[in-house]
Amino acid sequence: MQIADEYLRRMGYGNTQVLIVRHHDREHPHLHLVLNRIDGNGKRLSDKNERVRNAKVCRELSDKYGLYIAPNKENVKRYRLREPDKTKYEIYDAICNALPRCRNWNDLTTALRKQGINTEFKHKGLTSTIEGVKFTKNGYTFSSLKVDKAFSYSKLNRHFVQTQQRISQQPTPGKRMKMAADNYRSAFSGLFGDNNPNVSEGANMGAYGAILFPPMDSPIKLSATQLQRRAGESPEEHLARVTALLNQVAEAMAVATEERKRKQRNVKPKKSTLKL
Repeated sequence: MQIADEYLRRMGYGNTQVLIVRHHDREHPHLHLVLNRIDGNGKRLSDKNERVRNAKVCRELSDKYGLYIAPNKENVKRYRLREPDKTKYEIYDAICNALPRCRNWNDLTTALRKQGINTEFKHKGLTSTIEGVKFTKNGYTFSSLKVDKAFSYSKLNRHFVQTQQRISQQPTPGKRMKMAADNYRSAFSGLFGDNNPNVSEGANMGAYGAILFPPMDSPIKLSATQLQRRAGESPEEHLARVTALLNQVAEAMAVATEERKRKQRNVKPKKSTLKL
């Protein structure tokens, strides 16, 4: 009652008839407030900026009394939603799932279309300048801001710009492969040496140079069979798999090198038994 009364007072609803119902039928106890919009003096209560004021007051009361506000839409129980919120959350979930795999607006609109969601851009007057975006599904249309503030046109556009910048800064598959081969050779030299008599096999990787295979008695394995292109594997898939494999083996050899050095540091020199 104290929290409810304080909420009503802060919202400016103190002088009116109110019904307060406390519910325990869910896992989150909560209050329902039903109030008369006409106050005790016969005047209409103002609802100006009600949503903004409500969010601010709820947040302040939650901090003051140790209450809990779900941090985002992930905690909303989808199965209990009714229209149009049900469709709005379907659009929200679809964007969240598609966005990490999309590099631009075309990718996003294509991915959403496959889920029955149409994307419409809002232009500034009669110009070609885009200032907003709307999503439509099941006959319901929502501006991107209504779906979520993080999905405003400017924020999504900034996301795609940053994605393109990251892609342009990434090394090509060929460069990543050369880096992996160089890292492998460096790790191999540190663990087995360049002139190890037990090392006899290796593979010529063309533009990426030759690499030696670990000795037969080594716990770290790599063979020519693992480097060969598999049936049905595209050149790009083959390059990506071999790059990952060389990086994995190089990391294992680097760890083994450090472990060997650690053991050598911990070995105490034996005391001489010779007495003078």
